[in-house]
Amino acid sequence: MTARHSRFSRLFPGPSRPLLVAALAGLVLAGCTTPTPYAPRLEGQQTGYTDRQLAPNRYRVTFSGNTVTPRETVESYLLLRAAEVTRAAGYDYFVFDTRNTKARTSYQTVPNFPADPWYGPWYGRGYYAPYWRGWGFAYEPSVDVITRTKYDAYAEIVVLTPQQAKTEPRSINAAEVIRHLGPDAVPPDRPSGQAPPPPAPPPPPA
Repeated sequence: MTARHSRFSRLFPGPSRPLLVAALAGLVLAGCTTPTPYAPRLEGQQTGYTDRQLAPNRYRVTFSGNTVTPRETVESYLLLRAAEVTRAAGYDYFVFDTRNTKARTSYQTVPNFPADPWYGPWYGRGYYAPYWRGWGFAYEPSVDVITRTKYDAYAEIVVLTPQQAKTEPRSINAAEVIRHLGPDAVPPDRPSGQAPPPPAPPPPPA
């Protein structure tokens, strides 16, 4: 989650303004501070993995992260889930038939606070009024733009027998993927001492 300033204050907006803007941005970004865990996407949720059998040897697998989940993590979790689906289906190898990752970016404007009260007495009156109005502190509000990007990875895999894998140079060993990526997968929050649930298997072959 990245904050970019679309327009900065022209000179000195007052000593408290940066702190106030940072506090407001923090409130906007709150609630989305940890990456998506490796877990199935439940009904009503927008993050996690899904899998669906399309044919006796073909599955569709997806993984969607939140706005603080890096693209590399999303794609690694997709690969891990593809390997788990392969093993749950009784196969040792698979190959990606199609695979893609989409980035979805949204923007939210956060208004900057008005000029610091320290400047208030000078606006509109007295000897210094033309000077302060010339800098435009009171009449040209600026905004911060909060940029959020989330990644959705999806693929179709074909599971392979050992004989088929020998003739397919793109074949991937599912056990090796699980061994390398499984320990790094972040599980969902659970009570202390409770064992993680086993990965959800794909639907049985038709």
